[in-house]
Amino acid sequence: MFSALFNSFESGMIYAIMALGVYLTFRILDFPDMTVEGSFVTGASVAAIMIVNGYSPIVATLSAMVAGFIAGTITGFLHTKGKINPLLAGILMMIALYSINLRIMGASNIPLLSQTTIITNIQDAWAGTGLDNLLNGLLSFVGLGDSLPKTWAILIVMLIVAVVIQAAMSAFLKTEIGLALRATGDNEAMVKSFSAHTGNMKILGLAIGNAFVAFSGSLVAQYNGFSDIGMGIGIIVIGLASVIIGEALFGAKTIARATLAVIGGAIIYRIVVTLALRVEFLETGDVKLITALIVVGALVIPKISDKQKEKTRKKRRLKEIQMRHDGTLPKGREEYASVKSDL
Repeated sequence: MFSALFNSFESGMIYAIMALGVYLTFRILDFPDMTVEGSFVTGASVAAIMIVNGYSPIVATLSAMVAGFIAGTITGFLHTKGKINPLLAGILMMIALYSINLRIMGASNIPLLSQTTIITNIQDAWAGTGLDNLLNGLLSFVGLGDSLPKTWAILIVMLIVAVVIQAAMSAFLKTEIGLALRATGDNEAMVKSFSAHTGNMKILGLAIGNAFVAFSGSLVAQYNGFSDIGMGIGIIVIGLASVIIGEALFGAKTIARATLAVIGGAIIYRIVVTLALRVEFLETGDVKLITALIVVGALVIPKISDKQKEKTRKKRRLKEIQMRHDGTLPKGREEYASVKSDL
């Protein structure tokens, strides 16, 4: 069990970067960006083909980010300059990227197990620190010695990467450009009334969001040991699930809290899927169904909870009015009738 949860934390950290990109387009820009399903694979494809052709894994990963940035920029141009509906612009770009990704890879799958990747570089660099022995010794001391991970390198390094990106995004969204980006998503008409160019803000937001998604795709390919043309199917739902779960559980009162919540949501999503797949009657192919159920639950449960809290508050208020006025004063009867009608 501990080993399965550990792997969920590892992969959750990598997918959290993708979820931060989805948060930028979905929550900040209020843009339903289906490009994500293609740009995630684009990142994986660019990184994989460059690595097998002898390029440095770092250069390959940075190139994947640039490719995602370009994909997001094109979607932005389709919407702002081509006047295409946001959802349709994303779908068109997603379809186009399927063929482009096949062209980049030259096949539907590229194995990376025998290649030097950024993951193997991290593990090699980490091996000489001795931190694995220290952390595993602490776990053995508390009685978890039977399921120790081989290395903590990926978990800790990816945690640092995810938090650095979250902090950078949070700081960026507080700058003048970031505030214009948020205002464009909140009230585009108002921003236009100040003669600001909302189209450029949308293009910038989509480009940055897809750069993060492609970056995550390149890391997932190197983490899993392969790049596959189908690895992006359903990735937008996973990103949305991470955002919604994070907001529901950790809140989103400030930008810093909301972006941290996205990372938490990505980890919790992975843990829930891992635990669900341990149920006997569920199979690996049920992951998409589980994802859909998680999103439905994250959307519906908070609303039911809020409605129940509001109903309880009104009942308490009704009781207070009834006790205070005892139903005899005209004003008390009117207030009583008003609150009761809302129940």
